Amino acid sequence: MRNLKLLHSLEFRDIQAPGKPQCFSLRTEQGTVLIGSEHGLIEVDPVTREVKNEIPLVEEGFLPEDGSGCIIGIHDLLDQESVCVATASGDVVLCNLSTRQLECVGSVASGISVMSWSPDQELVLLATGQETLIMMTKDFEPIMEQQIHQDDFGESKFVTVGWGKKETQFHGSEGRQALFQVQMHESALPWDDHRPQVTWRGDGQFFAVSAVCPETGSRKVRVWSREFALQSTSEPVAGLGPALAWKPSGSLIASTQDKPNQQDVVFFEKNGLLHGHFMLPFVKDEVKVNNLLWNADSTVLAVWLEDLQREENATRKAYVQLWTVGNYHWYLKQSLYFGTCGKNKIVSLMWDPVIPYRLHVLCHGWHYLCYNWHWTTDRSSEENNLANVAVIDGYRVLVTVFRQTVIPPPMCTYRLLLPHPVNQVVFPAHPEKSNSLALLDASNQISVYKCDDSPRVDPTVKLGAVGGNGFKVPLRMPHLEKRYKIQLENSGDQEVNPLHLNHLIWIQEDVFLVVRHSQSSPQSVICHLTTAPSETGEEQGQLSISSSVTVDGVIISLCCSSKTKSVALQLADGQILKYLWESPSLAVKPWKNTGGLPVRFPYPCMQIELAVIGGEECVLGLTNRYRFFINDTEIASNITSFAIYDEFLLLTTHSHTCQCLYLRDASVKTLQVGLSSSNMSNEETLRKVERGSRIVTVVPQDAKLILQMPRGNLEVVHHRALVLAQIRKWLDKLMFKEAFECMRKLRINLNLIYDHNPQVFLENVETFIKQIDSVNHINLFFTELKEEDVTKTMYPRPVTSVVQLSQHLDGTKVDLICDAMRAAMENINPHKYCLSILTSHVKKTAPELEIVLQKVHELQESAPSVPDAVSAEEALKYLLLLVDVNELYDYSLGTYDFDLVLMVAEKSQKDPKEYLPFLNTLKKMEPNYQRFTIDKYLKRYEKAISHLSKCGSEYFPECLNLIKDKNLYNEALKLYPPNSQQHKDISIAYGEHLLQVHLDELAGLVFARCGAHEKALEAFLTCGSWQQALCMAARLSFTRDQLASLGRTLAGKLVEQRKHSDAATVLEQYAQDYEEAVLLLLEGAAWEEALRMVYKYNRLDIIETNVKPSILEAQKNYMAFLDSQTATFSHHKKRLLVVRELKEQAQQENMDNEVPLGPESDLFSDTSSVMSGSDRSSKYSHSNSRISARSSKNRRKAERKKHSLKEGSPLEDLALLEALNEEIQNIEKLKDEIHQVLKVLFLFEFDEQARELQKAFEDTLQLMERSLPEIWTLTHQQNSATPVLGPSSTANSIMASYHQQKTLAPVLDSELFIPPKINKSFQWKLNLLE
Repeated sequence: MRNLKLLHSLEFRDIQAPGKPQCFSLRTEQGTVLIGSEHGLIEVDPVTREVKNEIPLVEEGFLPEDGSGCIIGIHDLLDQESVCVATASGDVVLCNLSTRQLECVGSVASGISVMSWSPDQELVLLATGQETLIMMTKDFEPIMEQQIHQDDFGESKFVTVGWGKKETQFHGSEGRQALFQVQMHESALPWDDHRPQVTWRGDGQFFAVSAVCPETGSRKVRVWSREFALQSTSEPVAGLGPALAWKPSGSLIASTQDKPNQQDVVFFEKNGLLHGHFMLPFVKDEVKVNNLLWNADSTVLAVWLEDLQREENATRKAYVQLWTVGNYHWYLKQSLYFGTCGKNKIVSLMWDPVIPYRLHVLCHGWHYLCYNWHWTTDRSSEENNLANVAVIDGYRVLVTVFRQTVIPPPMCTYRLLLPHPVNQVVFPAHPEKSNSLALLDASNQISVYKCDDSPRVDPTVKLGAVGGNGFKVPLRMPHLEKRYKIQLENSGDQEVNPLHLNHLIWIQEDVFLVVRHSQSSPQSVICHLTTAPSETGEEQGQLSISSSVTVDGVIISLCCSSKTKSVALQLADGQILKYLWESPSLAVKPWKNTGGLPVRFPYPCMQIELAVIGGEECVLGLTNRYRFFINDTEIASNITSFAIYDEFLLLTTHSHTCQCLYLRDASVKTLQVGLSSSNMSNEETLRKVERGSRIVTVVPQDAKLILQMPRGNLEVVHHRALVLAQIRKWLDKLMFKEAFECMRKLRINLNLIYDHNPQVFLENVETFIKQIDSVNHINLFFTELKEEDVTKTMYPRPVTSVVQLSQHLDGTKVDLICDAMRAAMENINPHKYCLSILTSHVKKTAPELEIVLQKVHELQESAPSVPDAVSAEEALKYLLLLVDVNELYDYSLGTYDFDLVLMVAEKSQKDPKEYLPFLNTLKKMEPNYQRFTIDKYLKRYEKAISHLSKCGSEYFPECLNLIKDKNLYNEALKLYPPNSQQHKDISIAYGEHLLQVHLDELAGLVFARCGAHEKALEAFLTCGSWQQALCMAARLSFTRDQLASLGRTLAGKLVEQRKHSDAATVLEQYAQDYEEAVLLLLEGAAWEEALRMVYKYNRLDIIETNVKPSILEAQKNYMAFLDSQTATFSHHKKRLLVVRELKEQAQQENMDNEVPLGPESDLFSDTSSVMSGSDRSSKYSHSNSRISARSSKNRRKAERKKHSLKEGSPLEDLALLEALNEEIQNIEKLKDEIHQVLKVLFLFEFDEQARELQKAFEDTLQLMERSLPEIWTLTHQQNSATPVLGPSSTANSIMASYHQQKTLAPVLDSELFIPPKINKSFQWKLNLLE
C-alpha cells in the first residue's frame, strides 16, 4: 500500500549544441550524460549545467555532412574508458572521450538498426539491414551471424507425450469449433516502424528479439541464449507491438498487444508463452506504445506512449507512466504528460542502471530531465482519525478505512474517480479535518475531498469491498468539495517539466505548501497556494501563489507535525531546515538540537517525520539503506520502516521484529541503546513479525498495527505496548467496558484492571459492574484473579507512570476485590448477580463454601419471584463448575444439614446406594456423636474430638486413641478441666509421646505439671536437668542415701556434658563429697572455685597434692599447644604464598597463549590439549554435582572433602585460608583461659612458668597479627570478583580470566576472603609478671 513520491527533479534546458538529439546514454561513474545527434556526440553535466565535451563525427566521415545521418546507439564501456557509437549507415565507432580519438572497429554494409550490449558488457549484438543478427565480443571480434527469422521453434520446443490428441481436448468457452478455424496471421500494427527490438535478461544469459516476420507480416518474439542458440519462439499474438523489455530479475518479458477493445501490456515467459497482462487506460487506437523499460530492481515498469493522429488539428500528447504490481494487481503510480511536437517531444528515456528509482528523459529541444522517486505510505496521522490509507492507481485513488475494517489490497473501502491520473495524495495537518484528503493529478489540478456529516452522494466516490445492495454502510463517505486549478506565473513550466510541482502539504484548510525547483540553479522555492476568490457555485476553483520563499539547496522532503504545527524540510545534502510558515516574514532557519547545533543527516533520508522525544522536538529519518537517524545521530542500521503514533515510535527491522518504544521520557541515547541491544528483556516492546513486514498504519484507540508483507497481503497485529497503553488510558478515564472487551479479546490478564490503580478501582466498583453489565463477564473477571501484581511482573508500568500503588494492609488483594464487588452487587441487584456473588465467595483465599451452600439452600427453600432471579438448581449447577463435586459434597456434609447434603449429592455422580445408607446411619446417632462421626469422616479431627468430648466418659477411651493417633494433645488438653482424670491421662500420654521424640525436658515438665513425679524424675535425669531432678526427688521425699546416690548419678551425666562446676556443686551439696568435687573443679580448670572449696573445708593438703600439680600440668599442655599451633600456622602460611604464586604464573601463561579454560573451552578452541588447574577444578565441581541429590549428611561430608590440604589439589589455596582462619580463631579463644592460668601460677610463685607461658602466647599472637596483611591481601580480594578486561583482551583471555576467578572464589566460599578479627581490647596479660 505504497505510492511513488517524487524526491526531486533535475533540469538542464536549452543545451547549446548543433542539430537535434537522437539518442542518449549515461556515464554513471562520471555522472554525465552522452547525447548523440546528426553531428556527433556531446557530453553534458546536468548538475553543473555545462557542456563538458563535444566529439564531432561528421569530420571523420562517420556521419554525412548534409545532416541525414543517424546515431542509433551509444554505450559507455567502463573497462575500456571509451564510448561505443553505432550509426545507421553501419559503422561501429569507439570513441575515447579523454583523448578524443575515434576508431572504427567495424562496419556493416547493409546498415545497423539496433546495437545492444549485454549487461556484463562482454557481448554486443547488432541487428543489420539484411535482417540478420551479428554477435561480437567486447573486443569486437565476430562470434556468429544468424538470420533473425528462423523456421525452427528453438531448443525449448514442446514435446507431446501422447496423452490424447488436440481434437479430443477441452476447448473452454471458445467451443470445439475453434479447433477447425483457420489461424489468421494479422499484420503488424499500422504505426509499427518494422524495426527489430532487442532486450537482454538481467544476468546476460539470454536475450529476446522482436521482429516483423516477412512471410506473415506479424511480429514474433524469439529468445536466444548467450551462446547464440535459439531457445523458443513466441506463440502467435495478434496485434503485438514493437516494445520489448525483459524484466531484470529474469521472470517475464514485457510487450504490448492491441486487442479489439483495449490495449494491454502482456508478458511472455522464456518459453514463448503468454503469462499475464494488464490493461492500459486508453481506448483502442488512441495511443501507441513507443517503449517499455524496467527499472534496475524490477519493481517499476515505465511505459512511454504517444497519442495517435486522429484529427488534423488535435493536440497530441506523450505520456510516461510508471506501473508497479502488488498482490497480482498492476497500479499506475505516476503519469507524466509531454507534448509530441516541438521542443517538448520525447527523444528517449531510460532508467538509471545504479539508482533504481531515477528516470532520465531527453526531449527534442535539447532539454534533459532527471526524476528521483521513492516509496511512501500516504496515511492520515491524527489520533482521532479513521486510519485512512490512500493508494494511487491511475485515475483512481483506493482508500481503505482501517478503523472500520481491514481490507486486503487491491480491494479497498471506497474509490475516488478522477478525470486525470493522480500523482500525489495528501491528508490535512490539522486534527479536525484529518479524514479529508487532497489529490494532485497529472494536469496539476488539486481535488479536495472532505468527510463530514453531509448526506449528499458523490458520483465520483464508489464503494469498494464493503456495502452492496441492501446493506447499510456505517461509514461517513467523503465528497468532492471542489477541484482547483493552480495558477502559475509561467505556465510553460508544466509543458517542459510535467512534475515541476511536488512535496504538496495541506497545512491549513485553504492553504497548501508546494515546492518548485529552479531550472537554472540548485535552489528551491516554497510556495503558499491559497484559494482565490471565485463565484458561488463555480465547479472549478483557483489556487494562486500568495507568497513564496527561496531556499538555497534542493529540497527533497517536507513534513509537518500535526501537534506542534512545525514544518521541517530536508535538503539534498542532508541539512534540516525549519520553515516558519506562521511567521509574517516566512523565514527559513536551520533546525537545531538541544545543544544549539544545526542538524544535518549524514545521508539523505527518504522518509522524515517529526516527533517529541523527552520534551524536545526531533527530526526522524530513514535512508534507502535502512539507516535510521534521530536528528544527526544514527540510532540503528537495520530499520525497514517506522511510524509515529501518539507517544510511541514503531519500527520494523531486518531481524523480523517490530519494536515499540515510548518517547515521552526517552532520550536519543536510550533509544540508541534500546535498539542496539541484541536481547530485549521487556516483551512489551518487542515482538516477532513475518519476514519483510513493513508498517502501513496504526489504528488510533484500537491499538491495531497494520503490516504489509512483500507480496502485498496485509497482517494485523496488536502490539503489546500499544494495547497496554490504550488500556491504561481507558482505565484512567474509568472506561472499564472498553478496557475489559479489549483485554478479553487480546487475552490480557484481567488483574490489570485492579492492579493499574487499586484505590480508584475499589472506589468505582459499582461503575465497573454497571459498565460490564454481564454476569458471565464478571464471573470471568473473578476466575482470573490472583494475588500477583501484574504491573510488577507481566506488564511493568512505564517509567513515568504517575499512578501510585495503594497499599492495603487489612487483607489480601483477592479477598478485597471479592468483598468489595460482592457488596456492590448485593446493593445493585442481588438476584441478577446471584451467580457472581457465589463466585466471589468461592474465589476468596479461603473459599467460603459453607456460606455458598447456605445461600443455595435458601434459594431452594424460598425462590425469589423476580424475573431475572436464579433458581437453586441453576446456582448449584454453576457451583459444580467452580468446585469439585466431591469437595462440595464434603463441605455440605460439614454443615450437618442433611437436606443440603442430599441436594448436592443428587447433582453429583455418586451412587445413591453408597451415600443414602451412610446418611441414614448418621441420622440415627446422638447429635454430638453424629457430628464426631462426620468430622472424623471429613478428617476434621480437632472438631471431632471437640464433639466426642461432649459425649460422656464412656467415649473417652475412643477419644484418647484418636488423640494419640493424630497428635492432638494440645487441643485435647483445652477440652477437659485441669483437675480431671481425663486431663491427667492425656498429659501422661502427651509426656510419653515427647519422650519418644527425644524431647525429654519438655516431657518432664508435662509430667511434673500433672503430678506424675516419678516419670518426671526419669525424664529430667535423661536430659541432665539436675535442678529439676532434685526438685522431683524432694517431691518424692527421697532419703539422704537416695539423694546421695541420685547426686552421684547426676554428677556423672554432667561430667559427660563437660559441666564440671555443676557436677562439683551436686557432689558437694547432696553427696557431701567435697574431695571429689575439688578434683572435678581442677579437671574443669575452675582454679579459683577449687581453691575456695579447699579453704572452706580447711584441706590445705590438697593444694600440694592436687592443685599445684594440676596447674603445672596445664601450663605444660598450653606450651605444647602453642608450639604446635605456631609451627602449623607458619607452614600453612608459607604454602599459601607458594600456591598463589604458582596460580598467577599459570593464569598468565594461559592468557598469553589464549588457551580457553573451563567446560566452555570447546566454544573457543578444539586443538588445545593443555589441562590446567582450572580445568581440573571444573571437572571436580561437575563430578560433585551429583551430590546434590544425596542426603544432607553426605553433602556436608562432601563439602569437607572439597577443601583438601593435599598439595596440588585444585582448591588448596581455599583450604589453606580456611585452616589459617581456624587457627587464629582457636588462639583468640584461649585468651581468657591463659589469663586464669597466669593468675594461679603467680599466686603459687611459679613466676618462671608464668612468664614463659605469657611470652609464648604473646609471640603467637604477634605472629598472627603480622601475618594478616600477607594472607588476606587486598589484591586477591579484588581479583576474586574482577575479571581481566581491557582493549588488549581477547575472547579467550577473558574466558580464561573468568574461569580462573570462578575457581579462586566460589560464591559459597566468599567469606574465606574476609580476614578474622583479633580483639586487642581484651586484657589477657598479667602485668605483675613484667
